[in-house]
Formats: sequence, C-alpha cells, structure tokens
Amino acid sequence: MTKTAVVTAGTGGIGLETALGLAAAGYAVTVVGRDAERGAGAVKRINAAGPDGAGQFLSADLSSLDQVRALADRIAADHDASGEPLTVLVNNVGAMFPQRRTLGGVEASFVVNHLSPYLLTELLLPTLTTGAPSRIVNVTSGAVAVGKRVFDAVEPPGGYYGFHWYGRAKLANLAYTLDLAARLAGTGVSVFAADPGGAATDMTNGTLTDPKIVSPALRLLWPLVRRRFERSTSGPASAAARPSIVAATDNALTGRTGLLIGPQSHPVAPLRAATDRRLAEAVRRLSEIHAPTPADAGA
Repeated sequence: MTKTAVVTAGTGGIGLETALGLAAAGYAVTVVGRDAERGAGAVKRINAAGPDGAGQFLSADLSSLDQVRALADRIAADHDASGEPLTVLVNNVGAMFPQRRTLGGVEASFVVNHLSPYLLTELLLPTLTTGAPSRIVNVTSGAVAVGKRVFDAVEPPGGYYGFHWYGRAKLANLAYTLDLAARLAGTGVSVFAADPGGAATDMTNGTLTDPKIVSPALRLLWPLVRRRFERSTSGPASAAARPSIVAATDNALTGRTGLLIGPQSHPVAPLRAATDRRLAEAVRRLSEIHAPTPADAGA
C-alpha cells in the first residue's frame, strides 16, 4: 500500500526539502501552501525525487483557521475516497512577526505557530488513527527557551517582541505535541517534535535583522545577538529538514513516541517547561477556546 505524507508550508524552504526527502523515501507527498505557482514547482521536484506522479499540491492559507478546517475536510475526504492511509503529517508551518498583528481577532504568532497546526492535527486524528501505524511531526524551534511560560491568555503581559512571542507560540505547540503523544499512546499514532536548528528561509531573511523583535534587555547586546542570529540561520534548508525527515521515516523510531528530534537528527531532551503538565493543560484550554473542533462541542 502507498505510503502518503502531508507537509504544510511545503512549497519552499525547509518544508519543500522535507517533502523531497519523504518522496525520496518512497512517500506520495502532498504539499500545502498559498501560492499555486510555487506549488506546481514543488510538485515537479517531488515527482522527480520519488514515485512518478505522486506529488500533489493543495492550496490553503494556514493563517486562516477556516481554511485549515476546509483543508482537513479535503484531506480526510481524499483518503476516505482512495482508501489509502495517511501515513505522515508534518506540521512545518511557522511565522515570525516583527510587529504585533491579529488574525481573526487572535494574535498572529499564536495562530500560525500553534493554533493552525493544532487544529489541523486534531481534525485529522480520525484519519491518522485509521491509517495507523502513522506519525505526526510538529516542527519546533530553539526559540522556545525565550518565550514567556504563562498561558492564562493567548497574549502574555508586557510589550510585544516578535522573537519572544514566536518562541512562546512554539513552546505552546511543543507542550501540546508531548501531551498529544501521551494521549495517543497505544493507538498506533506516534507523535514527534523536530527542531531544524536554523536555516536561511523566507521567514528568517530580513526578520531577524530588526532589533525590535527582541526585548529591551537583549537590544543592549544587539551586535552579539544579531551575529548569533546570522550564524544560526546560515545553513542550508536541506540540512534543517533532516530532523523532520528522520522523525517521519526512521525505522529506529517505530513504536516510539513523545520524542524531540534535535538539529543533529537524534532524540534530545526537550525544554523542561514543555513537559509541565499544568502548562500543557493551560495550552489545551486556550486551544479549545480559540480553535474549537467538533469534539470540543460535544464535550
């Protein structure tokens, strides 16, 4: 039976390199993105890397939770119709915003980096469970270490600093990922986080050159901070994709779950805060309020 994978934000950068790696491993890969022209280019490269004609592009703006819901419906319906299992879901989407903005009335970084992948995953759990053994891979970031660890509300107290708020949203998603792994234990669905380390991508190009993205304390050290950003985002996207590819395909991970695959493509210990049960419960409550699913309505 065909092994299938869905990679969000898969038409460029780390997402595309992840899709190419999955195709080379024999997966029929569907990439999700906003730009049809980039999608067509991605599919052409996927088909050259793997099974001929197995690449597919689905259009969706992952910053819109309504479009995430429609995307989940489309993916689930396609797999129901074909009878093929959904083997791998890679939530690669991510964004950093230099200035505060909202999407649907909710702070944008929290929407894109947590609520969007959270909602897509929750809506596809029936499809992934039916197709088990299957894997969920959520792409995280080392920026989780700088995020505020309070989740009483979507937005933490204090001023807006894009890098820290990005890290906080990624922390929320990492905590959700580890909690989900525990929830799904015994179902045949394995859940992993993957830390790409860093690479030159559309997200990092330009964004990390503005000192306003960090707190005033770090701005005092901006020359040092900027050099660190430059070093951490100088690598190729192909190398940054390796942790996601390993999480999705490595046979050594069969039967395992709840692991963080680090930048060197082997399991590493997650930030301790991400394993805090109270933090995970707070994230879960926020997620159910701002990205409700039919299961939440029936609860």
